[in-house]
Amino acid sequence: MSANSADPAGPVTVRLTVVLVKGGREKIRYASVLVADDGTRITVRAPWAGDGVRDFGFVRFEPGDVFTEYYWRDRWYAVKEVRDGTGRLKGWYCDIARPAVRTGAELVVEDLDLDLWRSADGTDVRRLDEDEFAASGLAERDPRAAEAAVAALAELEALARRDGFTALLS
Repeated sequence: MSANSADPAGPVTVRLTVVLVKGGREKIRYASVLVADDGTRITVRAPWAGDGVRDFGFVRFEPGDVFTEYYWRDRWYAVKEVRDGTGRLKGWYCDIARPAVRTGAELVVEDLDLDLWRSADGTDVRRLDEDEFAASGLAERDPRAAEAAVAALAELEALARRDGFTALLS
């Protein structure tokens, strides 16, 4: 399968494979469509790539959900806008991660265990997986990366509470 497909009546569709690495191992790999790449920020769109339903208690990711995912080459996070199959906004799931690396048709992102959720209406902003981050040993193995991760989480939380990522994603 080619990374690009052309429709004679429309623009070229560029497909990227998103590779999420965690703890030095590939956690998941999934197909996406490139929406934009300005050299700093890469935006892709992909259907929910998990198996079945993932119920966090405060949100459910399920087949039919569509993720518009924003990755940066110079920031330590990714922001994923989540919509259901009808287009209704559920919210934003944010991963704290090393800056993304795009090589050809692959986008590799190293997840650093910290996450943030912001509901569509902004009433629920919550930090996630701080216990996993502490247990990961990153602070001992790579103190600079751990500091960058904690700072990125604080930055995202402040943005989530202030304007819901409007300025960041526009």
